[in-house]
Amino acid sequence: MFVADKLRASNIVGYLIYMWQVEDIIRAFDFDIDKLSQHYLSRFGDVSEEQKKDLRQWYSDIIDMMRSEGVKQRGHIQICKNVIINLTDIHDRLMASSKYPYYHAAYHKALPIIVELRAKQGADDLHSELESCFELLYGVTLLKMQGRTVSKETSDAAETISVFLGMLGDYYNQDRTEPLEF
Repeated sequence: MFVADKLRASNIVGYLIYMWQVEDIIRAFDFDIDKLSQHYLSRFGDVSEEQKKDLRQWYSDIIDMMRSEGVKQRGHIQICKNVIINLTDIHDRLMASSKYPYYHAAYHKALPIIVELRAKQGADDLHSELESCFELLYGVTLLKMQGRTVSKETSDAAETISVFLGMLGDYYNQDRTEPLEF
């Protein structure tokens, strides 16, 4: 919750990856807030009792959302989908404008990777290019957390996608504070 709030305000790309991880943690604990509290939240030793209570409630709320939105096995809650929608909107506006050549260059550098990802995933039109990018980064994050080796090819692809999404995230933040001119 505390990390999510901080990331949402400063790093929307990191926020989405964090929220996907939260969803997977909840799935790993079978949507059982008591098990999650006992075996996961209890490790957060540097928070007050009030913060622990807030954290438990936040996870309970996410559990409720996942259940009510039918994403217990797979998929993402609407909060996460809305981030993709908002980022796609900014992306589309940036691409339609000639005022952002560096963004265009980052996208075109990432495009062959995106095309390859979508082909491997069998992605359809409902599955956005940006979602494919996030899935690559999340997958690499999981591999690293598991201590598994990431191939140079995958690492290079993730770096290219990171630069592209990082730029998109920066424009997203700029647009929130002072609307961009397109």
